[in-house]
Amino acid sequence: MMFFTPLKWEKDKLVILDQTLLPLKEKYLEIRDIETLYEAIVKLRIRGAPLLGIAGAFGVYLGIKDFRGDKEKLLKKMEETINYLAQSRPTAVNLFWGMERVRKKIMGNLHLHVEELKEIALQEAQAILEEDIRISQKIGEYGSKIIFQQDSVLTHCNAGGLATSGYGTALAVLFKAHEKGKKLVVYVDETRPLLQGARLTTWELQKAGIESYLICDNMAGVVMKEGKVKKVIIGADRVASNGDTANKIGSYSLAILAHYHSIPFYIACPVSTIDFSIKEGKDIPIEERSPEEILTIKGERIAPHNTKVYNPAFDVVPHHLITAFITEKGLVYPPFEKNLHKLIE
Repeated sequence: MMFFTPLKWEKDKLVILDQTLLPLKEKYLEIRDIETLYEAIVKLRIRGAPLLGIAGAFGVYLGIKDFRGDKEKLLKKMEETINYLAQSRPTAVNLFWGMERVRKKIMGNLHLHVEELKEIALQEAQAILEEDIRISQKIGEYGSKIIFQQDSVLTHCNAGGLATSGYGTALAVLFKAHEKGKKLVVYVDETRPLLQGARLTTWELQKAGIESYLICDNMAGVVMKEGKVKKVIIGADRVASNGDTANKIGSYSLAILAHYHSIPFYIACPVSTIDFSIKEGKDIPIEERSPEEILTIKGERIAPHNTKVYNPAFDVVPHHLITAFITEKGLVYPPFEKNLHKLIE
């Protein structure tokens, strides 16, 4: 069950759903070069860790598709493209993962001609897209087993189809449970400062026909205290090898609240979001975004001039606050440092 297509490849261009205009307007943008893709990523027209991995893969192809020259210069152009796009969002590891997969595919086929190398770059990007569709379905299938009849779930930011190829990670769990006839209620954090929960997650849940309630971020604690939340399920932008998880700012607070109220706290993500080169959460780079995101709402200023701002886009949930990871290879429980590694063995 996919209600929309956040990204697709058409002939010579990438077509994306502009997420900054949702839920009021559904508009698709055509991307033919890496400069336009870079702007779309930075402005969050396209967002979500798995979807950024797909976009990064196609981005490598966009960077080299019009190249004319010898193989050595093609490889230089490829590296320039990767280095350029890597600056757009430093926290989401899938962006780097997607570009690296295409790079490895090219480097493993250097016996081919330049035009053939460009073609296999495109094929690899398309393969990543197709794989993500299957991965999202599997995450949903495994995760739906922890959802019970009349269950209630709290989620944060947007980890739905808009963050993937069209089905989701955290929301895939809810979509699949709903498809199986399980009645559930979802509490959706608005997710300041850019309101991805209010704008995007509620939009997706309504399309799926799942009952949901939008709450302000600072209401999560009282909703838990009142017994309205049975479990918390969120996505992830990068997972360290010990299980520490970076996700949208506010996730850390939710994890502490869930722990205090003895509510299970789950992370739903593909294996590609786990960065085994990083030992623990303190080593995950955290993106800091423009002060304007906090100082304004829809262009209207809400704070005095000269107000100082600290605006980290993500925080890190320590592994000991996480109940389990929901991946395309099944649920992973502690000890995470040992069991997460089993996913790639």
